[in-house]
Amino acid sequence: MFSVKHNFNSRLLLIKLLIMGNSEIGKIGENIACKYLLNNKYLILARNHKERFDEIDIIARHSNGTLVFCEVKTLNNSGHFPSQFMPEDNLSPMKLRRMIRASSVFLARHTGLIREESGWRIDLIAVVLEDGKLIDLRHYENI
Repeated sequence: MFSVKHNFNSRLLLIKLLIMGNSEIGKIGENIACKYLLNNKYLILARNHKERFDEIDIIARHSNGTLVFCEVKTLNNSGHFPSQFMPEDNLSPMKLRRMIRASSVFLARHTGLIREESGWRIDLIAVVLEDGKLIDLRHYENI
């Protein structure tokens, strides 16, 4: 009896994930990325920061003082519909240019946040989910 209920709940989760939009999956990935950063000596300064038409997913400061602008890419694989792609595949050259532009505008407006000795960088955090559960997280520094 338990296994039938468990299978039913698993199917409901799968249906919910299939219906869930990219922005909801992205929000799950950003939450996971924030937990990862906090566990790795980062202080979260802002999330979903908008600069005109651009957005920075996470702005954080590493314990060494470096200001870090993070782009989070999330991919939700389903055991029933596995993907051949990786979240990193979704970081286009245009998106990277927009990140650089948004980061530069942010830095110009918040000059007190940058430390000359540690500087700043743009990172990519790739989150892979399978049926909504974390399978893998890769952090690429200074992309």
